[in-house]
Amino acid sequence: MYADGYAGFEELYRSGKIREVACMAHIRRKFVDVYKSQGSAIAEEAVLRIAALYGVEKEARGQPPNERVKIRQEKAEPAFDDLQAWLAAQLPKISGKTPLAGAIRYALTRMKRFRPYLENGFLELDNNSAERSMRPIALGRKNYLFMGSEGGGKSAAIAYTLIETAKLNGVDPQAWLTDTLARIADHKITRIDELMPWSYAQH
Repeated sequence: MYADGYAGFEELYRSGKIREVACMAHIRRKFVDVYKSQGSAIAEEAVLRIAALYGVEKEARGQPPNERVKIRQEKAEPAFDDLQAWLAAQLPKISGKTPLAGAIRYALTRMKRFRPYLENGFLELDNNSAERSMRPIALGRKNYLFMGSEGGGKSAAIAYTLIETAKLNGVDPQAWLTDTLARIADHKITRIDELMPWSYAQH
């Protein structure tokens, strides 16, 4: 499971059935924030070192999992080890109360849980693709407070589910909705499955 350092997740990992994989985007973001606010050379160097890992991923992208592992172990693992050692060496040089120290400590505590990506070709460097898919939901969160009623909320939930189901089946939601609304009035209720997105995808 990809996750940030939220302590509430620890209970999920306790049984051993769920294994955490850290997300490099969360690590990188903290250093970017420090660099933007303070112009820290150490933060800038950390961002550049992390960029090298993303450079390896660009080369590995699209390759089968076993090839990705091979590329990562050859090129990413040395850079990853160097980043970890370098961060550990920087920490004693700065005040422990600074945001930069906080970013370094966060990164160092995540490294062990980040390492599985080096050994598993099906894992990603970060969780950005999943976060991007969830962004529309987060952006619409305030709007959900103004659905008008519980019934309105349920209707909206059904609509969102159908639209996302269409996308998952490779169907253009607008085209599917247009076609379905035009046909539904005369369609037999016993054959309603024929109007669902997965059926439309087969046409």
